[in-house]
Amino acid sequence: MPPDPDRDALRVTLVRLRNAREWTFDELAGRSGLARRTLIDLEHGRAAGTVTTWHALAHAFDVPIEQLLGSLCDDHTPPGSKGA
Repeated sequence: MPPDPDRDALRVTLVRLRNAREWTFDELAGRSGLARRTLIDLEHGRAAGTVTTWHALAHAFDVPIEQLLGSLCDDHTPPGSKGA
């Protein structure tokens, strides 16, 4: 069985990216096309989001999706990495 994904690290990555740009939830909602409530739920760990959600966020932040989703493996060695 693979290890559990580190969803808290994913949430923290989202918070860091939004705060680094000094964007409000409303601004990120406008840039991503996602609902403000969805963004709040993601940041507070009440929702996991879909691939489509994280894809929209990657485009809004202008970062590779791997930068967002890579944090899911922060507490373990990602598959395909040396030493795996």
